[in-house]
Amino acid sequence: QVTLVESGGGSVQAGGSLSLSCESSTYTSNTYCMGWFRQAPGKGREGIALIYTTEGITYYADSVKGRFAVAQDNDKNTLYLQMDNLEPEDTAMYYCAAEYSGRGCMSSIQKLGARGDYYNMDYWGKGTLVTISS
Repeated sequence: QVTLVESGGGSVQAGGSLSLSCESSTYTSNTYCMGWFRQAPGKGREGIALIYTTEGITYYADSVKGRFAVAQDNDKNTLYLQMDNLEPEDTAMYYCAAEYSGRGCMSSIQKLGARGDYYNMDYWGKGTLVTISS
């Protein structure tokens, strides 16, 4: 069983920055990929960033490209999401997730930016809330 714990959420004004962390109870180097997802009130879950943990290759949804950056630290078993130039539309609960096989990673990459029940990752955290005011 893998436990993922997100932290770093909070409330900031538009144009500000936040840095999220996701600490894993097991070695992140054993995952195939990890990712960040978000769900705004009344909307489906949206995939926003994913990283292949061995190669370090990253993928982003168009909605966050150029503003968000995903990174990993396998020594600390932690995934990060640096969020800059935040917009009120970024208000959501943010989740990290881990996948131990390739199938979930490939399908999630293909759906990045889409809202819905598309993301078949093995383990999910409980989320951290991000609120952006205008």
